[in-house]
Amino acid sequence: MLKRILSAIIMLLILIPVLIAGGKVFFLAVALISLLAYKEFLDLRKSHSKIPSGIVLIAALFLIFLVFYEYEAQMINYGVNHLVFALMLLLFLLPTLFPYKNSEYRTQDAFYLIGVLILLGTAFNSIIVLRNIDLNHLIYIFLVTVMTDTFALVVGMLIGKHPLAPIISPKKTIEGAIGGLIMGTIIPTIYYYYFMGRETVWFLLLMSFILSFISQLGDLFFSKIKRENEIKDFSNLIPGHGGILDRFDSVICVVLAYILLLQFI
Repeated sequence: MLKRILSAIIMLLILIPVLIAGGKVFFLAVALISLLAYKEFLDLRKSHSKIPSGIVLIAALFLIFLVFYEYEAQMINYGVNHLVFALMLLLFLLPTLFPYKNSEYRTQDAFYLIGVLILLGTAFNSIIVLRNIDLNHLIYIFLVTVMTDTFALVVGMLIGKHPLAPIISPKKTIEGAIGGLIMGTIIPTIYYYYFMGRETVWFLLLMSFILSFISQLGDLFFSKIKRENEIKDFSNLIPGHGGILDRFDSVICVVLAYILLLQFI
């Protein structure tokens, strides 16, 4: 527990100044985090066969391209155009036709790689764009995920008795999920109302409720990936916390849900 707390403090001391500073420092930090998350996906050996190093490198470069795609946009509904998707599909599907030394690049590996690139590229690109629009958007998202996760853990430890998803994540409880949902709705709503929005309280409560719910689903989704690959953590990069995907699992899903909800604001 002490190791986990110390790691959390160090992460906050690093990430908070970078988040506030914005600009190139923030962009580079997001790019680095996306590459580390990409590596963790590649390390999931049960999800795919060994992918040729050349394809891995090209995919890494393409991920950076997606992360920085129109990163100076001042609105979230710009979208990645069809040319980008066409290039990605051709770039990673057609090489399955050719033989590789010491490895076999299969069609299922190509689709796995494409899925990873779309997931990480869209999520981390959206984080950059949201930071360009207003820092408060990211603070709001982090409040949703942190409050949901923290209170789900605390309430679950105090009064949790009924398993939420015993096969996927045995320690999570229904009581904890409800506690996380309540506080993950109320606290972010208060922040949004006073620092960001002109929307009604009822709309903000509904939006925060949806995002808090998505946050818990995102946590379960990434837990299912770990369960399918028979691992406890995605990596040991962060002592006491696991890997990048262990820390950004909920954030990735909440960011994707938030950019959809922004279309109604």
